Amino acid sequence: MYDYIIRGGAVFDGSGSPSETGDIAVKDGVIVTVGGSIRETAKEVIDAAGAIVTPAWIDIHTHYDGQVTWDSEMDPSASHGVGTIVMGNCGVGFAPVPRGGQVHLIELMEGVEDIPGTALHEGMPWGAWETYPQYLDFLSGRSYALNISSMIAHGAVRNYVMGERGRANEDATQSDNEQMAAIVEEGLRAGAVGFSTSRIMGHRSVQGDPVPGTFAGDIELGGIAQAMNRAGVGVLQVIPGGTLGEMGSPEELSLESEVDLICRLSKASGRSATFTLFETANDPGKWREIIDRVKVGNRRGARVFPQVGSRPTGFVFSLLSYHPFMSKPTFQKLKALPFDRMIAEMRKSDVRARILAEDHVDADPRKMETLLVRAPLQMDKTFALTADSTYEPTADESFAALAERGGYDDGLSYMYDYLVGGDGRNFTITFFTNYASYTLDPVREMQLDESTVLGLSDSGAHVRMIFDAVNPTYQLTYWARDRRRGATLPLAHVIHRQTRRNAELFGFLDRGLIAPGMRADLNVIDFENLRLGSLELRRDLPAGGERLLQSAQGYLATLVNGCLTRRNGEDTGARPGRLIRSTRA
Repeated sequence: MYDYIIRGGAVFDGSGSPSETGDIAVKDGVIVTVGGSIRETAKEVIDAAGAIVTPAWIDIHTHYDGQVTWDSEMDPSASHGVGTIVMGNCGVGFAPVPRGGQVHLIELMEGVEDIPGTALHEGMPWGAWETYPQYLDFLSGRSYALNISSMIAHGAVRNYVMGERGRANEDATQSDNEQMAAIVEEGLRAGAVGFSTSRIMGHRSVQGDPVPGTFAGDIELGGIAQAMNRAGVGVLQVIPGGTLGEMGSPEELSLESEVDLICRLSKASGRSATFTLFETANDPGKWREIIDRVKVGNRRGARVFPQVGSRPTGFVFSLLSYHPFMSKPTFQKLKALPFDRMIAEMRKSDVRARILAEDHVDADPRKMETLLVRAPLQMDKTFALTADSTYEPTADESFAALAERGGYDDGLSYMYDYLVGGDGRNFTITFFTNYASYTLDPVREMQLDESTVLGLSDSGAHVRMIFDAVNPTYQLTYWARDRRRGATLPLAHVIHRQTRRNAELFGFLDRGLIAPGMRADLNVIDFENLRLGSLELRRDLPAGGERLLQSAQGYLATLVNGCLTRRNGEDTGARPGRLIRSTRA
């Protein structure tokens, strides 16, 4: 008797091939039979008639490094069909950590990834590990609604070996380099699935300091590449300088020079590498040049895969979380009021006039919160954000255009009225990548390119200002079904990019494909009715920390390791997910 039979669905196996209607049998966590009509019995039969069946998604760019120590449900990823996550991206993580020295890693994670420091202080069991292998051992004793894996973070390694010198980005000595390489090799042999580093100037701790390793030279990075070579496992993940087209970056951190460095490191390590790639406003065509550069490097022996996203990246604003008026003196006097009364006060014409005219009160200019609310917002790239937003609005829908048509002084005053409108719980979004010309055609082109991989959800991070954790669902609804402003993408291609393609990059060769002998990580999806829900702000992190969440409708069932973890969008309470450790290829 089988554990489950999924009957009569359109099976997209994850290989990129068209679907075939048939049954799937699961037993002891493994797919046993695929296709045709299975006559044997099962403990439970899942009716998939009219639905599609896919491998569970594999999300390779997350920041659950803290959440995995206190949580087991692993939302928001679990509710969007994800079966395996990779964390430890962007050079920030929590191991190794000196005894009693967690504050520096918390400040780094809070600054770079906008995860409340109070949640990390109170939610994580500090003292349960020091070394990276000990961190993995701790995680291996826990169970989850999905499978987890972890990369070694450069910032944590540098902090552990060099202390204050490492956090200040001083040059590493020979002894430092040897110790860091040894830690990386030890971590990879213990089961880490890669090594990550950040070289972008915008990644800073709450103290305003660049991530340790931002300016690491060839000797330091070369030593780490050799450690990866000796270990024979792992992916090198890089956030390169220049990736956002930021002005003022040192010439040695230009995107072209960074990509050349990544290609050299891939060759030296003998490992695959991936880095973030966007369309940027200041040089919209640069991404094509970078992909061509990667292809040249790969022909010369590198194995580099630019990692691209599903839609524009944008900062989310609302009166519930971050907004441009939060450090104005008048708002500071109102913020302690009950929410409905605060909104009523803000709607008064004299209060509105004061808030719009006031300067910001003094605040720490190094903190992300301050940077967000004080930075000049591009109102021509600011839009209303609702559950049915396409993330591909026209220029006429921008707040700049709406303000001009409505007779407003500027887009910011229009934004004020929009935020205090309705019940005061409206959301806006300001795009800063992948939307230079008000079209997602470049994103489509990136996703079709044979050299790229799909990621950049940042799940578990930016919990109050960016919400791309829903990308796996958005990929299906918008790119394979709903897009009207341009061509869509084939459904089989979209599924392949979220499953087997990512599994092969990270060496997860037992999953991401619906075939006999593979892990039974599966989604049954009512594709025609799949949709995103409303954005909401929940206070469910440790110490009362807040985060934005967005639900999905249409996931009929999700199986992880052959266990039903979600049914009709609801958590079943099953926790079959485990830590995945790398194995030597």
